Amino acid sequence: MGTDTLRTGAADGADGAAERRREQRGWYFYDWACSVYSTSVLTVFLGPYLTSVAESAADADGYVHPLGIPVRAGSFFAYSVSLSVIVAVLVMPLVGAAADRSGRKKPLLAAAAYTGAAATTGMFFLDGDRYLLGGLLLVVANAAQSVAMMLYNSYLPQIAPPEERDAVSSRGWAFGYAAGSLVLVVNLVLYTGHDSFGLSESAAVRICLASAGLWWGAFALIPLRRLRDRRTAAREAALPGFRQLAATVRDMRRRPLTLAFLLAYLVYNDGIQTVISQASVYGSEELGLGQSTLIVAVLLVQVLAVAGALALGRLARRYGAKRTILGSLVAWTVTLAAGYFLPAGAPVWFFVLAAGIGLVLGGSQALSRSLFSHLVPPGKEAEYFSAYELSDRGMSWLGPLLFGLTYQLTGSYRDAIISLVAFFLIGFVLLARVPVRRAIGDAGNPVPERI
Repeated sequence: MGTDTLRTGAADGADGAAERRREQRGWYFYDWACSVYSTSVLTVFLGPYLTSVAESAADADGYVHPLGIPVRAGSFFAYSVSLSVIVAVLVMPLVGAAADRSGRKKPLLAAAAYTGAAATTGMFFLDGDRYLLGGLLLVVANAAQSVAMMLYNSYLPQIAPPEERDAVSSRGWAFGYAAGSLVLVVNLVLYTGHDSFGLSESAAVRICLASAGLWWGAFALIPLRRLRDRRTAAREAALPGFRQLAATVRDMRRRPLTLAFLLAYLVYNDGIQTVISQASVYGSEELGLGQSTLIVAVLLVQVLAVAGALALGRLARRYGAKRTILGSLVAWTVTLAAGYFLPAGAPVWFFVLAAGIGLVLGGSQALSRSLFSHLVPPGKEAEYFSAYELSDRGMSWLGPLLFGLTYQLTGSYRDAIISLVAFFLIGFVLLARVPVRRAIGDAGNPVPERI
């Protein structure tokens, strides 16, 4: 099977184009399925709720003691997010290499998706002082989400030729944010009207958490029906997790420009994902905002992120993906710095901050994914995207760790949130230094007219 067939997944002619479009539409629906987890669970409900559960189990000094280790209750959620990347580091390179070598991505995608969906559904049982159960389910769900997203992303260079990837990637993100918006509206109705439904506040939150898992599992059926496995020539067996990651990194060292882009992405996306996962904690604990306010703010982010992803996709067609991403990092820095000065108890200004985040969130992520797809050598899509995915969708470990440590040392969420500016500044400098056209050529791929 030729390289062009492997990387576009379509034969020549109208029939091939129609099949490619059908597969692309199926691919969009995985973002529709799993983004509800990222939005309703990771961004809105689980952070404040798991923090409150940990606080109910804390001692007189405000500490919980998982495995005998003293942890401030307010840092438990951040540490749990950080721990999940350890599991992801072990699993993702192994699964990615197995997917590339066997060509059987769909069964692996199904296993990861339904593991994550089951763990998320199990969050219904997170009540009382069961903070350890919450941490365990969070680690399992996040690790499974990371593995599934790695496999999902690795389909992009196979279902879209180079000139379509920015648009296809942006539409995928837009689908995800649209689903997140839709489900958040339902969540908002349920949460704010929980008394009228005969539910306690805790029960309403647990239903919202579990419903995200059910949604994830139900809509994952669409991409699993439409995406196609692409057989590849058998190669050597995959190595254990850390050894496989080391082998992938050694392969990347032969393509230093691809590695340079990945390093830049890992840095600035670490900041993005930490803002996503910790924003609700910041709003509730530092600014004193209620859960309903936080839901409305995240809903605003989701709605504007749909428009932002599509708008930045259009800007990329005019100015190139790299320049557009650099502009989004400047906007991230300004927005985050402004967040440090937000007054407590003022939801309007929190909504303004949310609007700024929404306008750059989807586009910066979608264009990073499509740009990286050009830098992946043929036949190594899942293997390379396993390294890419290590910092995506709340899987970053350094950002949450820095956030949690800053809070633990200072007791201030404002200091914790401003510490994240460093990720955007360093990421901007690293990305600006990458000659992407030469990087694409070095990876053995055709260079688009504008990139």
